Amino acid sequence: MRFGSILITGGAGFVGANLSLYLKERFPGVRVTALDNLSRRGSELNVPRLRDGEVDFLHGDVRCPEDLNRCPDFDLLIDCSAEPSVQAGANSSPRFVLNANLLGTINCLEETRERNAAFLFLSTSRVYPIARLNDLPFAETDSRFEWQIENGTRGASSAGVSEDFPLKGARSFYGASKLSGELLVAEYVHNYGMECLINRCGVLAGPWQMGKVDQGVITLWVARHQFNRPLNYRGFDGHGKQVRDVLHVLDLCDLIGQQLETDIGWNGSVFNVGGGVDVSTSLCELTDICQEVTTSKIDIGTVPETSDLDLRIYLTDSSRVQQTYGWKPERSVQNIVEDIHGWILNNQSQLETILA
Repeated sequence: MRFGSILITGGAGFVGANLSLYLKERFPGVRVTALDNLSRRGSELNVPRLRDGEVDFLHGDVRCPEDLNRCPDFDLLIDCSAEPSVQAGANSSPRFVLNANLLGTINCLEETRERNAAFLFLSTSRVYPIARLNDLPFAETDSRFEWQIENGTRGASSAGVSEDFPLKGARSFYGASKLSGELLVAEYVHNYGMECLINRCGVLAGPWQMGKVDQGVITLWVARHQFNRPLNYRGFDGHGKQVRDVLHVLDLCDLIGQQLETDIGWNGSVFNVGGGVDVSTSLCELTDICQEVTTSKIDIGTVPETSDLDLRIYLTDSSRVQQTYGWKPERSVQNIVEDIHGWILNNQSQLETILA
């Protein structure tokens, strides 16, 4: 293990808390500190988990340099803090998402530089332009849309979207804030020789994700089935055929654990990280899985109109990260749904008011 003390910002959030506990278990001798402002509903439930797992918790906000400055010594900062909704700023001021994501990342980078530490940035597949993705040729089957991409299309193939996909175009304030963070990471590597690595993550899912309509769709779908609440297929004529690949949060943790044990990629490298074609689902396919796992059938309405921010298909080509680290996703969509359902059953009294 290359690092002795790790600070994880957004450390009581879905990814941050799972990663904090995972790293503490995998590397018992490493000090792990989780910093979080607890602004997202449900994040407070992770604080006892962190303390039980011997992770140090600090209440603080990445928008405040003073909060980062009072953190204990660290030689690696993993930035999991973010406003994760692609809808943020769409119909109102983008100030909050830009302050949380861009200003927060600037503060994290500066604190890392001042401590001569390394920096791992969790970015997003939403850095890729919406119109370019929706313009890719596709076909419609009984249960999903499928890309029909010819050889020679830059950065896209039957395996999904690679790191070479063109970045020109609009992508949402959320995506723009994360891409801006990536560009700043590259400048810190160039100017200061700082060790940095970027993981561009697709849809992440698993236990302890407080799913909402605009973020955490897998948890939302499982919870609505479990608590017998209605859902809607929104956009693309309202048939639920839009597709995403999904990655279990523990598969992401496995990857990061491997990345921390090697010096490969810490020169500012960017990696697309996702479940790929093999771990993908449409909404109507997800409904079938949820019905099987929860033994519940709910009403699902239809809203044909498509948001300007929605994607017909997104699939991650993770071949670069798989070849670099010898990693691949191990958990299927079925596994992910089962794990989320088990978590809800075990914590039903706490979660019903949050998830239902």
